[in-house]
Amino acid sequence: MSRKCVITGKGPRSGNKRSHALNATKRRWGANVQKVRILVDGKPKRVYVSAKALKSGKVERV
Repeated sequence: MSRKCVITGKGPRSGNKRSHALNATKRRWGANVQKVRILVDGKPKRVYVSAKALKSGKVERV
């Protein structure tokens, strides 16, 4: 199970870490996802949901 929001589809983003000498190495920025219990198809289920979806009211906790 990946750390991806089941509501918005947000997941990790990739890019470069830049040192002071501007050397580039690959890195990932994880999405701010929380493991919460929500209703999925009428049943409570524990899934990953992004913090933005929780704050905006797109999801209601059980």
